[in-house]
Amino acid sequence: MKTITIEGQLRTEFGKKATRQFRSQELVPGVIYGGAQEINFTAPAADFKPLVYTPDFQFVEIKAGGKTYKCIIKDLQFDKVSDHLIHIDLLELVDDKKVVATIPLKFVGVSEGVKAGGKLVTKMKNLKIKAYPKDLRENIEVDITNLELNANIRVEDVKAPQYEVLNSPRIPIASVVTTRALRQEESAAAKK
Repeated sequence: MKTITIEGQLRTEFGKKATRQFRSQELVPGVIYGGAQEINFTAPAADFKPLVYTPDFQFVEIKAGGKTYKCIIKDLQFDKVSDHLIHIDLLELVDDKKVVATIPLKFVGVSEGVKAGGKLVTKMKNLKIKAYPKDLRENIEVDITNLELNANIRVEDVKAPQYEVLNSPRIPIASVVTTRALRQEESAAAKK
């Protein structure tokens, strides 16, 4: 799994004044939760771009204060006007502690309904799961080969035994819908 390494500095100053000063130097303040204690740090804003601006699920290693912390993103805050990253919360991965993560879905196969002329409509791009750090993957594969025309795949149909899925089981993830061209063909065939 892809891991991004970011060099940071431990924070000693807190409050609005210190935070404003960090941001004026193009540093992003952050907090690492989930370990033995909370770690407050700052790192250059540019270093976070490959982590934040991607649809991929990836690990991040923060090097600060002579230690390395392996983490995943917990929360991001952006400036309302400029849309720059202004704060990041990370969750430290501890081997014997389950973490909550949002993992992207990857649809594999060609649906029977699509072969019949339907259109695949994805309704969810990721699932919220709870798992041990060793079980985390880049994505969850969903096989859509047997998906018929006008049928759905729901959260409960996802085969991921290593995860505890936190989304409601009845929510549709993807469906194959009838296209306008297919409806016109069917109505023309019915008139003959």
